[in-house]
Amino acid sequence: MDLSSFIKVLSRHKYTLIIVPIVAVIVTYFLVRNQPDTYLSSTLMSTGIVDQTQQGVGSSAANAVLQDTRIQQEFNNLLAMIKSKKVVDQLSYKLMMHDLTSATPYRKPSKLFSSLGTSAKAHALEVYNKLYQNHESLSLFNADQRGLHDLLVSMKYDDQSLLQKLSVYRSDNSDYLYVQFESDNPDLSALAVNSLCEEFINYYATLIKGNQQRSVTFYSELVKAKNDTLQKLLNKLKDYKIKNRVLSLTEQSKSLYAQLSDFETRLQQNEKDAIAYKAALNDIDNQFNPADRKYAESSMVRINQNLAGTQSQLEALNNEYVQSGFKPGYTARIDSLNRVLSTQIGQASDKYINNPMVAKQSLIQQKLALQVQYDLAKNSTGSIRNEIGMINQRLTGLVPHEAIVQAQESAIQLARDEYLEVLYKYNQSRFDSNTLVHLKQSEMAMPGGAQPSKKMLLVIISGVVSFIFCIVVFFILFYFDSSVKTPADLANATKTDVLGYLHKLNGSTLDLRQIWTDTHSNEDERQFKNLMQSIRYEIDTDLKNDKILLINSLVQGEGKTFLTLNLAYAYSFINKKVLLIDGDFTSPDITKAVKPNAYLEDFLSGQIQADQITSVSKISVLGNRGNDGSLMQIASEHEIRQKFDYLKTIFDIIIVEAPGLNTLNKSKEWVTVADKIVTVFKAGKGLKEYHKAQVSYLKSLPGQYMGWILNETDPKQLPAEELA
Repeated sequence: MDLSSFIKVLSRHKYTLIIVPIVAVIVTYFLVRNQPDTYLSSTLMSTGIVDQTQQGVGSSAANAVLQDTRIQQEFNNLLAMIKSKKVVDQLSYKLMMHDLTSATPYRKPSKLFSSLGTSAKAHALEVYNKLYQNHESLSLFNADQRGLHDLLVSMKYDDQSLLQKLSVYRSDNSDYLYVQFESDNPDLSALAVNSLCEEFINYYATLIKGNQQRSVTFYSELVKAKNDTLQKLLNKLKDYKIKNRVLSLTEQSKSLYAQLSDFETRLQQNEKDAIAYKAALNDIDNQFNPADRKYAESSMVRINQNLAGTQSQLEALNNEYVQSGFKPGYTARIDSLNRVLSTQIGQASDKYINNPMVAKQSLIQQKLALQVQYDLAKNSTGSIRNEIGMINQRLTGLVPHEAIVQAQESAIQLARDEYLEVLYKYNQSRFDSNTLVHLKQSEMAMPGGAQPSKKMLLVIISGVVSFIFCIVVFFILFYFDSSVKTPADLANATKTDVLGYLHKLNGSTLDLRQIWTDTHSNEDERQFKNLMQSIRYEIDTDLKNDKILLINSLVQGEGKTFLTLNLAYAYSFINKKVLLIDGDFTSPDITKAVKPNAYLEDFLSGQIQADQITSVSKISVLGNRGNDGSLMQIASEHEIRQKFDYLKTIFDIIIVEAPGLNTLNKSKEWVTVADKIVTVFKAGKGLKEYHKAQVSYLKSLPGQYMGWILNETDPKQLPAEELA
């Protein structure tokens, strides 16, 4: 978006930007000049929400440290409540009853009020008073009450009218609500504020007290029900303990478990002692075994026998040694038998010393003592086992009672907790019901002085707002305006070259011959000729050796006839021999303007020759007879090409005006003949969706299509450098 273009739009509508705010200022001035002065009354109302001096004795610590969100919620509830219809309706009834009964009403009686008779006023006063006493609202479904509501509206005492002049808000972060009312009567403003605060405090107190009383009643009944439930559970547990002879299951189970543990310890000790005594007796019995004595005596017999045998062998060997004559060979055998004999004698001595029968008397005494201890341990083990069995039976009998008692005690504890919680809430609700409402009016509202006049401010605001509104409207129109105004817009919209532009000449009628021949033309005409010569130069540069130039447009009425005629004059000024052909059979404007002697149909059909076309001047014209025909209906393409090839030898440039591309074949037939093509587009129009196909067709002719000429451009839309 180009900001400079938007500024140019504003500059073109500068008079609108001036006139509209002036008119708005004048109208506002006449509307507010007779506006009456306004009077403002206000007061403060303390809430006791954050002011600790207003808290009661029983206020909990939690209320003293309320979170900011909770505090804000409390104030929002109060603000919504004071502006509620139920509260404002009370003020409406009070104001209306005053005006119905007072000789000096707060406001000038409306037409509807003045039309009321004495009986109608008495009826209205009765209904209003009844509704006021009962804190009720008017029913619009009732015809009579709908009329009374219309009466309130006519006097601007209805809730909507009052709320427009009423302001209620929290004063900064304090504990106070700021209430103010503005009207054209100072007494009305003061009464409205004081009455609204009074009605709101009464309504709030009634609402709070009603809720508190309902809470007390509800919790009272709930406490009684919870207490009855608790007593039933206690009685049920008591009856069960009496019936089943249960004193204290906890103490009984503890005692039995202690006895069971003691007996189990004794049983283990007796079993250990019995095993030990039995092992000791077995050892003593083994020492008293008869095999011990036999073993000792048999051991000595064998040793003696061995000694006797060894001695016999030694004696026999000595006899042999003597009988041999003391041969040395017997000495070693004799020494060996001597050593064996010594060993056997030592063994006989040891066996005699270790005889087990020596301590017999002592072992008998020990066995008798151990037998007594073993019998005691063995016999007491059975008794201990019997005691353990009896204790286990008693514990097994306690288990069902324990489960039942424990379940009942759990139910009792739960019922007791519920009862205590409800009892606490009951006591709290009773205390709250006896506590005064903290909401109160801190000061009485007094009639105030006249407020500074807002008339001048309204006048200024009306001018500023209307000026801004105009700018916004122009911006919206500019933003959504897709029309082509400058060559740059056309190039951006079509993505093709723009050869030049022409601005619209002033005047109702134009004489082209005078424009191009008069040396004393005005600045507008001189600028136009310069632009035309620039276009001629661009076209001539692109034509090079080609001579047939086709000028068309997307639709009719783009100004291609005007461009064609001026382009012919521009070429004639550089001493070019120009042939101007009117190829638009649908709308032959060139033929109507020039009234030529030669026609295209006659030339292509061979009725006239080329020398009959040539004019004395540098510009020759071939018109057409119209009849809504087309080029290919006159002659074949081959014949047409031959005719035009011959014309190229006579003329320096041949300019053909073709119909708009919306005529389909009538325009495209000329494309087959032309060397180059230029399209005229009128400024101030936008490219529609159906134009895109025609633009694409022109782009498909890269060897022929040269570009656009933007016609009737507004000089105010062009950049300063282009105007220069």
